[in-house]
Amino acid sequence: MKQILLITDGCSNVGVSPVIAAAQAQAEGVAVNVIGVIDHGELGVLGSEEIREIAAAGGGMSRIVNSEQLSQTVQMMTRKTVNATIQHAVGKELQSILGISQIEQLPPEKRAEVVQVIDNMSETTSLRVALLIDASASMKPKLAAVREAIHDLLLSLRARTGVSELAVFHFPSTKTRDQELEMDHGWTNQLANVDKMFYKINMKGTTPTGPALLQTLQYVTEKPFSPTTTEDGMLSDYVV
Repeated sequence: MKQILLITDGCSNVGVSPVIAAAQAQAEGVAVNVIGVIDHGELGVLGSEEIREIAAAGGGMSRIVNSEQLSQTVQMMTRKTVNATIQHAVGKELQSILGISQIEQLPPEKRAEVVQVIDNMSETTSLRVALLIDASASMKPKLAAVREAIHDLLLSLRARTGVSELAVFHFPSTKTRDQELEMDHGWTNQLANVDKMFYKINMKGTTPTGPALLQTLQYVTEKPFSPTTTEDGMLSDYVV
Protein backbone atom coordinates (compact mmCIF):
# COMPACT_ATOMS: atom_id res chain seq x y z
CA MET A 1 0.00 0.00 0.00
CA LYS A 2 1.40 3.39 -1.03
CA GLN A 3 0.55 6.93 -0.06
CA ILE A 4 2.02 10.41 -0.22
CA LEU A 5 1.86 12.51 2.94
CA LEU A 6 2.37 16.21 2.21
CA ILE A 7 3.15 18.68 4.99
CA THR A 8 2.71 22.28 3.83
CA ASP A 9 1.28 25.68 4.65
CA GLY A 10 -0.37 25.89 1.22
CA CYS A 11 -0.23 28.78 -1.23
CA SER A 12 1.92 27.14 -3.92
CA ASN A 13 3.25 29.66 -6.40
CA VAL A 14 5.38 27.85 -9.00
CA GLY A 15 4.53 25.37 -11.74
CA VAL A 16 1.62 23.05 -12.31
CA SER A 17 -1.38 23.21 -9.96
CA PRO A 18 -0.93 20.83 -7.01
CA VAL A 19 -4.62 19.94 -7.31
CA ILE A 20 -4.05 18.58 -10.81
CA ALA A 21 -0.89 16.80 -9.64
CA ALA A 22 -2.87 15.16 -6.84
CA ALA A 23 -5.55 14.06 -9.33
CA GLN A 24 -2.89 12.29 -11.35
CA ALA A 25 -1.63 10.54 -8.21
CA GLN A 26 -5.12 9.22 -7.48
CA ALA A 27 -5.38 8.00 -11.08
CA GLU A 28 -2.14 6.08 -10.48
CA GLY A 29 -3.59 4.48 -7.34
CA VAL A 30 -1.62 6.59 -4.85
CA ALA A 31 -3.58 8.55 -2.25
CA VAL A 32 -2.38 12.06 -1.40
CA ASN A 33 -2.97 13.08 2.20
CA VAL A 34 -2.22 16.62 3.31
CA ILE A 35 -1.47 18.19 6.66
CA GLY A 36 -1.64 21.96 6.60
CA VAL A 37 0.32 23.97 9.15
CA ILE A 38 -1.53 27.24 8.85
CA ASP A 39 -1.05 30.77 10.14
CA HIS A 40 -3.84 33.23 10.81
CA GLY A 41 -4.89 35.84 8.29
CA GLU A 42 -5.62 35.93 4.57
CA LEU A 43 -2.70 33.68 3.60
CA GLY A 44 -3.90 31.09 6.09
CA VAL A 45 -7.36 31.11 4.53
CA LEU A 46 -5.98 30.72 1.01
CA GLY A 47 -3.59 28.00 2.14
CA SER A 48 -6.40 26.09 3.84
CA GLU A 49 -8.50 26.12 0.69
CA GLU A 50 -5.63 24.78 -1.42
CA ILE A 51 -4.83 22.04 1.11
CA ARG A 52 -8.42 20.76 1.12
CA GLU A 53 -8.56 20.82 -2.69
CA ILE A 54 -5.29 18.86 -2.98
CA ALA A 55 -6.50 16.11 -0.65
CA ALA A 56 -9.92 15.90 -2.33
CA ALA A 57 -8.34 15.56 -5.79
CA GLY A 58 -5.85 13.01 -4.45
CA GLY A 59 -8.48 10.78 -2.87
CA GLY A 60 -6.96 11.42 0.54
CA MET A 61 -7.61 13.25 3.77
CA SER A 62 -6.66 16.73 4.93
CA ARG A 63 -6.17 18.22 8.34
CA ILE A 64 -5.55 21.87 9.18
CA VAL A 65 -3.53 22.26 12.38
CA ASN A 66 -1.36 24.67 14.30
CA SER A 67 2.21 23.76 15.17
CA GLU A 68 1.28 22.34 18.58
CA GLN A 69 -1.16 19.83 17.04
CA LEU A 70 1.11 18.70 14.21
CA SER A 71 2.78 15.69 15.80
CA GLN A 72 -0.33 13.77 16.87
CA THR A 73 -2.03 14.66 13.57
CA VAL A 74 0.73 13.07 11.47
CA GLN A 75 0.40 9.78 13.34
CA MET A 76 -3.39 9.80 13.21
CA MET A 77 -3.48 10.60 9.49
CA THR A 78 -1.15 7.77 8.52
CA ARG A 79 -3.04 5.11 10.44
CA LYS A 80 -6.48 6.40 9.51
CA THR A 81 -5.74 6.56 5.81
CA VAL A 82 -4.38 3.00 5.83
CA ASN A 83 -7.57 1.86 7.53
CA ALA A 84 -9.75 3.76 5.03
CA THR A 85 -7.90 2.25 2.06
CA ILE A 86 -8.34 -1.28 3.38
CA GLN A 87 -11.99 -0.63 4.20
CA HIS A 88 -12.54 0.55 0.61
CA ALA A 89 -10.93 -2.62 -0.75
CA VAL A 90 -13.02 -4.81 1.56
CA GLY A 91 -16.13 -2.92 0.48
CA LYS A 92 -15.40 -3.71 -3.16
CA GLU A 93 -15.07 -7.40 -2.28
CA LEU A 94 -18.36 -7.32 -0.40
CA GLN A 95 -19.99 -5.71 -3.42
CA SER A 96 -18.73 -8.41 -5.79
CA ILE A 97 -19.46 -11.35 -3.46
CA LEU A 98 -22.58 -10.33 -1.55
CA GLY A 99 -23.96 -7.46 -3.62
CA ILE A 100 -23.70 -4.91 -0.80
CA SER A 101 -21.65 -1.74 -0.88
CA GLN A 102 -21.43 -0.79 2.81
CA ILE A 103 -20.15 -2.74 5.80
CA GLU A 104 -23.07 -1.30 7.76
CA GLN A 105 -25.43 -3.41 5.66
CA LEU A 106 -24.07 -6.61 7.19
CA PRO A 107 -25.73 -8.24 10.22
CA PRO A 108 -24.15 -7.03 13.48
CA GLU A 109 -22.16 -10.20 14.16
CA LYS A 110 -20.75 -10.32 10.61
CA ARG A 111 -20.04 -6.60 10.69
CA ALA A 112 -17.94 -7.05 13.84
CA GLU A 113 -15.93 -9.82 12.14
CA VAL A 114 -15.25 -7.66 9.07
CA VAL A 115 -14.20 -4.67 11.21
CA GLN A 116 -11.80 -6.92 13.10
CA VAL A 117 -10.28 -8.09 9.82
CA ILE A 118 -9.85 -4.48 8.67
CA ASP A 119 -8.16 -3.53 11.95
CA ASN A 120 -5.79 -6.49 11.72
CA MET A 121 -4.92 -5.73 8.09
CA SER A 122 -4.24 -2.09 8.97
CA GLU A 123 -1.49 -3.23 11.30
CA THR A 124 -0.05 -6.08 9.20
CA THR A 125 -0.28 -4.83 5.60
CA SER A 126 2.98 -3.62 4.07
CA LEU A 127 2.99 0.18 3.91
CA ARG A 128 5.05 2.70 1.97
CA VAL A 129 4.74 6.38 2.86
CA ALA A 130 6.43 9.03 0.71
CA LEU A 131 6.81 12.01 3.03
CA LEU A 132 6.88 15.31 1.14
CA ILE A 133 7.90 18.35 3.19
CA ASP A 134 7.35 21.95 2.18
CA ALA A 135 10.70 23.63 2.93
CA SER A 136 9.77 27.02 1.47
CA ALA A 137 10.68 30.16 3.39
CA SER A 138 7.23 30.54 4.92
CA MET A 139 7.61 27.16 6.68
CA LYS A 140 10.78 28.16 8.53
CA PRO A 141 9.03 29.15 11.80
CA LYS A 142 7.31 25.73 11.83
CA LEU A 143 10.40 23.58 11.22
CA ALA A 144 10.83 22.53 14.86
CA ALA A 145 7.24 21.27 14.96
CA VAL A 146 7.75 19.41 11.67
CA ARG A 147 10.86 17.68 13.03
CA GLU A 148 9.04 16.57 16.17
CA ALA A 149 6.11 15.30 14.12
CA ILE A 150 8.34 13.22 11.84
CA HIS A 151 10.11 11.71 14.83
CA ASP A 152 6.77 10.63 16.28
CA LEU A 153 5.60 9.32 12.90
CA LEU A 154 8.68 7.09 12.73
CA LEU A 155 7.94 5.72 16.18
CA SER A 156 4.36 4.98 15.11
CA LEU A 157 5.48 3.18 11.93
CA ARG A 158 8.04 1.13 13.84
CA ALA A 159 5.29 -0.02 16.20
CA ARG A 160 3.32 -1.66 13.36
CA THR A 161 3.65 -5.43 12.88
CA GLY A 162 3.61 -5.07 9.08
CA VAL A 163 6.59 -3.86 7.06
CA SER A 164 6.70 -0.05 7.00
CA GLU A 165 8.93 1.85 4.61
CA LEU A 166 9.45 5.58 4.35
CA ALA A 167 10.94 7.78 1.64
CA VAL A 168 11.55 11.45 2.39
CA PHE A 169 11.58 14.45 0.06
CA HIS A 170 11.55 18.20 0.51
CA PHE A 171 10.94 21.11 -1.84
CA PRO A 172 12.28 23.33 -3.22
CA SER A 173 15.76 21.85 -3.60
CA THR A 174 18.39 23.56 -1.45
CA LYS A 175 21.18 22.37 -3.77
CA THR A 176 20.06 23.42 -7.23
CA ARG A 177 18.16 26.64 -7.88
CA ASP A 178 16.11 25.27 -10.79
CA GLN A 179 15.26 21.94 -9.18
CA GLU A 180 11.88 21.62 -7.51
CA LEU A 181 12.42 18.47 -5.44
CA GLU A 182 15.24 16.98 -3.39
CA MET A 183 15.28 13.40 -2.11
CA ASP A 184 16.53 13.10 1.45
CA HIS A 185 16.20 9.33 1.69
CA GLY A 186 14.92 6.55 -0.58
CA TRP A 187 12.71 3.69 0.61
CA THR A 188 13.97 2.35 3.91
CA ASN A 189 12.63 0.29 6.78
CA GLN A 190 15.55 1.38 8.96
CA LEU A 191 13.40 4.06 10.48
CA ALA A 192 15.57 4.69 13.52
CA ASN A 193 18.13 6.45 11.32
CA VAL A 194 15.76 8.64 9.31
CA ASP A 195 14.90 11.42 11.72
CA LYS A 196 18.53 12.64 11.93
CA MET A 197 18.29 14.09 8.43
CA PHE A 198 15.75 16.73 9.38
CA TYR A 199 18.39 18.81 11.08
CA LYS A 200 20.07 19.30 7.68
CA ILE A 201 17.08 20.78 5.82
CA ASN A 202 17.31 24.50 5.19
CA MET A 203 14.15 26.46 4.47
CA LYS A 204 14.27 28.87 1.53
CA GLY A 205 12.81 29.81 -1.83
CA THR A 206 9.46 29.47 -3.54
CA THR A 207 6.72 26.84 -3.17
CA PRO A 208 6.57 24.47 -6.20
CA THR A 209 4.09 22.06 -4.60
CA GLY A 210 2.61 20.73 -7.86
CA PRO A 211 5.92 19.86 -9.56
CA ALA A 212 7.20 18.32 -6.32
CA LEU A 213 4.09 16.14 -6.06
CA LEU A 214 4.51 14.91 -9.63
CA GLN A 215 8.16 14.05 -9.11
CA THR A 216 7.36 12.24 -5.86
CA LEU A 217 4.64 10.29 -7.66
CA GLN A 218 7.13 9.29 -10.33
CA TYR A 219 9.35 7.80 -7.62
CA VAL A 220 6.49 6.07 -5.81
CA THR A 221 5.04 4.43 -8.93
CA GLU A 222 8.45 3.70 -10.48
CA LYS A 223 7.10 4.97 -13.79
CA PRO A 224 8.60 7.55 -16.15
CA PHE A 225 6.54 10.70 -16.10
CA SER A 226 6.30 13.02 -19.09
CA PRO A 227 3.01 14.97 -18.92
CA THR A 228 1.81 17.25 -21.67
CA THR A 229 1.73 20.81 -20.37
CA THR A 230 0.24 24.00 -21.69
CA GLU A 231 2.01 27.34 -21.72
CA ASP A 232 0.55 28.30 -18.36
CA GLY A 233 2.00 25.20 -16.72
CA MET A 234 -1.27 23.25 -16.44
CA LEU A 235 -1.45 19.57 -17.28
CA SER A 236 -3.52 19.31 -20.43
CA ASP A 237 -4.39 15.64 -19.93
CA TYR A 238 -6.17 16.15 -16.60
CA VAL A 239 -9.13 18.27 -15.65
CA VAL A 240 -10.38 18.68 -12.09
